[in-house]
Amino acid sequence: MKTILEPLRGGLVVSCQAPADSPLHHAEVIAAMAEAAVKRGAVGVRIDSPGHIQAVRQRCPCPIIGLWKQVMPPSSVYITPQFHHAEAVAQAGSDVIAVDATQRQRPGGETLAQLIQQIHNRLGKPVMADIDTLDNALKAIDAGADCVGTTLFGYTEATQGKTPPGLALLEAVVKHCPVPVICEGGIASPTQAQQALELGAYAVVVGTAITGIDSLVAGYVEAIGLK
Repeated sequence: MKTILEPLRGGLVVSCQAPADSPLHHAEVIAAMAEAAVKRGAVGVRIDSPGHIQAVRQRCPCPIIGLWKQVMPPSSVYITPQFHHAEAVAQAGSDVIAVDATQRQRPGGETLAQLIQQIHNRLGKPVMADIDTLDNALKAIDAGADCVGTTLFGYTEATQGKTPPGLALLEAVVKHCPVPVICEGGIASPTQAQQALELGAYAVVVGTAITGIDSLVAGYVEAIGLK
């Protein structure tokens, strides 16, 4: 498991995703973004959904952190919520499986520990635990997570109103957790990415600031008063 994560050490992982209603939300477009990122020095990519992962795998030899966002009310867990989602992500070509590792109720009642155990035993893949708090990071490690990411800081009920990047959370998790800690969420500049690594991040994931054309353009349009 550690060998799979080693290529990510000290590097940039680019999250190549797009809203479902965006013209960019096509497998070949996502794959092109991923290939461009890798050619410019990214050590890995983070990709959502089996179809997109499969397209990226065909063009990129780098490590893929795979996930599958699925909204399944009444649960608020949506990042790879169940084992069959993880299985599809693995079969598509992911090297690492990212899952929601908060303590919120999962669809179907499966526990985080049960999900991680199945991913390890049946798929042979390491698990990236997407967390929002230090407590959940520690619980994820107890459940068997191979690495943790600050992905969900600011996006859960427990962290509502807080704005990523959660650099203070990153620092605390690095201090208290014995597994690689990946900084993800809200990194908006090379300076912030460097700061995250200086705080002890194993790697830094950047998404919107690099590949988020839809939200970036909307922000510019709003700022200059066109809408």
